[in-house]
Amino acid sequence: MRDVPYQRPAELDAILADAARADFAMSCEDRTGSLLATLAASKPNGRFLELGTGVGAGAAWLTAGMTADARLVTVEADEAVQAIARRHLGSDPRIEFVHADADDWLTQETGVFDFAYVDCRPGKYLRLPDLLALLRPGALYVVDDMLPQATWPEDHQPRVNGFLERLPDVPNWRATPMNWASGLVVAARI
Repeated sequence: MRDVPYQRPAELDAILADAARADFAMSCEDRTGSLLATLAASKPNGRFLELGTGVGAGAAWLTAGMTADARLVTVEADEAVQAIARRHLGSDPRIEFVHADADDWLTQETGVFDFAYVDCRPGKYLRLPDLLALLRPGALYVVDDMLPQATWPEDHQPRVNGFLERLPDVPNWRATPMNWASGLVVAARI
């Protein structure tokens, strides 16, 4: 079986070309993105959260699976990087772009979400309980980059190890770590 996506978002090639020009090397890869789109399709009229917009590759995949009445809030601290996402995806009325530090944003947000894709430290290595409090029962939680990446700083592996070791003890969720793509965790809030 070739585990490559059957479909890719129309905007993705242009997003990735702009990412390369900006020397941004942390976009989600296609297999992860395809899974995001598939899982997003399971939440019609859902409220989605992405922590770590980056250049918008994850948002493109999420919106490819979302229904017309679904909404995505995507949070990014780097305004220049998020500008690439806004340029390519800004006309989609389902997306709300938030320029904020995800750590700070998590301390102030009070809404509830049906799906969270976390591609930054807050919500994964920091403030996980705060993020989980925003997820309604049945919500899906997806993180990537659990396998070593070329973009990791030298001190990052212990963070990943600690996160994976704590997974079984996190209350009110069912998680599956996956040694696939960039290394994923898919969990459901219970």
